[in-house]
Amino acid sequence: MPREQGRKVVATNRKARHDYTIEDTYEAGLVLTGTEVKSLRQGRASLVDGYAYIDGDQAYLDAVHIPEYNQGTWTNHPPRRTRKLLLHKAQILKLHSQVREGGYTLVPLSLYFSDGKAKVELAVAKGKREYDKRHALRERQDKREAERAMRTRNNLGE
Repeated sequence: MPREQGRKVVATNRKARHDYTIEDTYEAGLVLTGTEVKSLRQGRASLVDGYAYIDGDQAYLDAVHIPEYNQGTWTNHPPRRTRKLLLHKAQILKLHSQVREGGYTLVPLSLYFSDGKAKVELAVAKGKREYDKRHALRERQDKREAERAMRTRNNLGE
């Protein structure tokens, strides 16, 4: 059986980019059970309420919802359990110092398979205020309107 190649995205947290200012991103492996992997391969997961934290010298991912596997039996996993993240010790120390600084949090951006291994993209993020969110939304809307106007102007000139 050939090995998986490339990157297959299972879930993304689109709301995180709206609610937070992303400072830095990291790729981390996940410690999963068999039924969790099978459920992820079916493309079932939700990162909406998920967050990561550092406890001692380990990193953990919490509140990420991976539903139970349909064909699983008594071996099924709890859907919202705490999962250990696989990071280098230097990365964990760096993340811990950034989060301890204040105002920063660890947010999962996407969950995917990279060459057959489950990975999560973590972001060191700072929460946006309400007016920052409105400003970003307004900028995006203005940019879209400008592109639309340019397109119609170019189409009329032809």
